[in-house]
Amino acid sequence: MLNEALRLIRIFHDMTAKQLAEKLGISEAMLSKIEKNKSQPSIKLLRRYAEVFNTTESALLMFADNLDEKKQRSPFKLKIRNKLFALLQALEGLSYESKTSNKSK
Repeated sequence: MLNEALRLIRIFHDMTAKQLAEKLGISEAMLSKIEKNKSQPSIKLLRRYAEVFNTTESALLMFADNLDEKKQRSPFKLKIRNKLFALLQALEGLSYESKTSNKSK
């Protein structure tokens, strides 16, 4: 889920993969691997994500699935995480609709 959340956050901030990769100091190929869950970001890279998106590493890590295996999260935290994820997905849809309707005008 972390990989998808990072992708959705990038889209929410209206950033291309190329723009974000440059800001993070990584290649577009590496960013693509992270967003497709073929590679996991290091803590150092998560710090850079947090700086770019003006948030905290802990806020980003809330979306990490593997944390649930190590420590039982409270139902409240899981519900909040799932709601935030759904919100990001909905915003992605609105962003896509807005871009496609602007192109047809």
